[in-house]
Amino acid sequence: MAGFDPYGTLGVSRDAAPEDIKKAYRNLARKYHPDHNPNDSSAETRFKEVKKAYDILSDPGRRQEYDSYGVTGDEQPGAGGFSGFGAEGFGFNFGDIFETMFGGGFSAGEPQSRNRRGADASVDLNLSFEEAVFGAEKEVAARVMAACEECQGTGARDGTARNQCSQCKGSGRVQMVQNTILGRVVQSRTCPKCGGVGTVILQPCPNCRGQGRVEAITRKKINIPAGVDEGTRLRVSGSGHAGSLGGPPGDLYINISVGKHEYFERKGQNIYLTVPVGLAQAAMGVELEVPTLEGPRRLKVPAGTESGAVFRFSGRGVPNLNRGGRGDQVMTVEIEVPKRLSPEQKEALRRYAKASGETVENIDNSLASRLKRALGRR
Repeated sequence: MAGFDPYGTLGVSRDAAPEDIKKAYRNLARKYHPDHNPNDSSAETRFKEVKKAYDILSDPGRRQEYDSYGVTGDEQPGAGGFSGFGAEGFGFNFGDIFETMFGGGFSAGEPQSRNRRGADASVDLNLSFEEAVFGAEKEVAARVMAACEECQGTGARDGTARNQCSQCKGSGRVQMVQNTILGRVVQSRTCPKCGGVGTVILQPCPNCRGQGRVEAITRKKINIPAGVDEGTRLRVSGSGHAGSLGGPPGDLYINISVGKHEYFERKGQNIYLTVPVGLAQAAMGVELEVPTLEGPRRLKVPAGTESGAVFRFSGRGVPNLNRGGRGDQVMTVEIEVPKRLSPEQKEALRRYAKASGETVENIDNSLASRLKRALGRR
């Protein structure tokens, strides 16, 4: 297969997804199929090449071999008439030969890592709006695989120990010698008896059945820092699943969700509040008591304030999680226009309109007339 490029044949990139490879194959196979190109030897040759390329790239194992070595196990470069003899014909895989000759070998005294780190765990935690802003101490409970207390995580019955594997002599690897067309080949493999650990358990712990770990509920008191927000992810080092054979534990991740507040809306480090103000209050000015996260505070609304006016209490927002300082409390005035008026209120507004030169009756009260009056007063 030397010189044959299945990617180039199908016109796809080397990182093409399986569905892209299949799509390219179908298009080219339809184009060069002998039924569509009768008596066209070049189209037939091209069809065979497309089929060959797809056979390689649609098989994960053959694709990996080609990506690594430029060939696959069923066709060795220079083998000529022997290209049809692969793993089935001689009991070996060409990729295994390369693994042994050019990497993937082992030292007899170097077993696979025995003390593997445990996996990470995660738990969801709901906080109130105030807890997220100011921080809190919370207890979280997570279901994890914990080290077996009875055997101290070894997996062996109390009073016994793990024994050296008799098949690999503690190396975690075994050698396989095969006679191939290329000569005598020695390959290394993970020991099937101990799984690459190098030791075996003759008397398993009855509590964990030789696994060294048992399922448990772990409870932790966590200090939630001030300023966390919806989607914040906190890490508690070493509180995840226990490692195998005494390996270090993984980490525990806490996924934060935050409840809504009755008055405030949070955006980053600022909190937002809508302040309803009466029509007369906005016109004449007023001093109101408004809520803050630390209790009520006075807000002075000057005379003539319009709806949408913005006021701020600096430093009354949310603390910055990773640096000092706090955001602001931002307040937007919303003028309340009464929807229902008593006779006394209507009469008072008529007197106000008359004093202001404003017409409230449905006579000559079009938008054009109102604009003319407004412009005329300027």
